[in-house]
Amino acid sequence: MSTEKENKCSTVRVVLDAMGGDYGPSETVKGAMRALDADNIEIILVGDKDQVEAELANYDLAGKPVRIESSEGKIGDDEHPLQAIRSKPKSSILVANKVLKSGEADVLVSMGSTGASMAGAVLALGLLEGLDRPCIGGPFQGLAPRTVLVDMGSNIDCRPGMLLNFAALGVVFARKFLEIPNPTVGLLSVGAETAKGNKQVQESHQIFQESHLNFVGNVEGMDFFTQKADVIVCDGFVGNILMKYTEGLGSALFQFLGKELSSRMDPEDVQSFAASLWQMLNMPRTMGGPLFGVNGAVVLGHGSCKGEEVAGAINTATRCVRLDMVESMRQELSIMNRQETPSSPN
Repeated sequence: MSTEKENKCSTVRVVLDAMGGDYGPSETVKGAMRALDADNIEIILVGDKDQVEAELANYDLAGKPVRIESSEGKIGDDEHPLQAIRSKPKSSILVANKVLKSGEADVLVSMGSTGASMAGAVLALGLLEGLDRPCIGGPFQGLAPRTVLVDMGSNIDCRPGMLLNFAALGVVFARKFLEIPNPTVGLLSVGAETAKGNKQVQESHQIFQESHLNFVGNVEGMDFFTQKADVIVCDGFVGNILMKYTEGLGSALFQFLGKELSSRMDPEDVQSFAASLWQMLNMPRTMGGPLFGVNGAVVLGHGSCKGEEVAGAINTATRCVRLDMVESMRQELSIMNRQETPSSPN
């Protein structure tokens, strides 16, 4: 019996940064209400009490397990994360992290500043043993929904040893969340040959080969759709470019199809088709991106997420808790650390 089935009936306590994102608290509260209707969860909404209460007044809360944890202000995307954390200790994302650390919640979900959310989680929860930094991972292409990308953009510069750890975390996610028994791992490069790639890729290739991972070698951008590797690893610089490119492609195709097909199809059908294509190209927008490597369950979402997408991130978060994802990652890193060799570049 799978871990998820065993825990499916258990209540998951979700702490949500209600002020996070471009549309908080209206859309974050809307997403929380949708998630409450769909699953056995409790919601703690962290934010300005008056604003959150005003949004909750639009819903029938009879019998619904939802409460407010008051905070003051929010950290914006335009603020330096560490400076903002020092100057805004009562901001919504920091209060949400305190709630998670206290044990009052099982998982944290935020659509707010990625930098502040990551830094706040590291400071409050700490990192799993063997890690220098956390990373963001998960499927990012609806055309390749069972291919995990890591790192999606949290670490611009990565040493080979960091990439190896990120790969191990991605393997756990693929095995548990996507139910792939023995996930294959590939290094994203400019060619499949071992000699191809920059210094980072070439040094990483060596230690990946020496690891216990099911490493299949270098992969190219086209291999997201060939199933050559279940987990594709790159630094956050490349990962974020991939993410933003596909996001922009989805928006461009949405507009293009709207114009090209408007005279040939019913307008509602055109909009529905174009919206489905956009959604397929933007999986992190619809399911969030789990933060791998912190000592607690955290899922981050895009700042422009609306209610349905917030609910999707909450669904991802509850699954990660029921699958005991953090503990599984801790165990995988322990295996990785025991097998490190003196020749492995740091």
